[in-house]
Amino acid sequence: MGNIIAKPFALLLSLFYSLTGHYWLAIVVLSVLVRGAMYPIYKKQILSTAGMTDLQPKINQIQQKYANDKQMMNQKIAELYKEEGVNPTSGCLPMIVQLIVISGLFVLLRYPLNYLSDDMVFAVHESFLWIRDLSQPDPWILPIMSGVATFFAYTMSTSNN
Repeated sequence: MGNIIAKPFALLLSLFYSLTGHYWLAIVVLSVLVRGAMYPIYKKQILSTAGMTDLQPKINQIQQKYANDKQMMNQKIAELYKEEGVNPTSGCLPMIVQLIVISGLFVLLRYPLNYLSDDMVFAVHESFLWIRDLSQPDPWILPIMSGVATFFAYTMSTSNN
């Protein structure tokens, strides 16, 4: 799956490299473009998740009221979704699209020489800040920064609930 998505991204990355002259800048431009293109899907996912969170107290009441009658409980919950205009699967489906796109981007950036043209061999091995070779993963700083960012995002999302 990643191969199918990685090839168009490789063409875009080559285009951005030819425009900017720097591999790292081409990666940044491609990442911003992908993030911008994925924003409407991300927004739909967040709104759906928020709608489901708002319905949770009503769902809990229905579950308590019809605890012994699962069929009636499911029917009442389906009616609640219909009344409120919330689709419980609309939060998950956008994530699948995002996962496919991000996996394609990951495959391209992890194995760039498999997808980029031969004239970009030297560009792929450029250095940027502390990273000596952009074709190789950073073993320390980026994973730690990612972990810290994930921790703060988790902390902020749980404190809002």
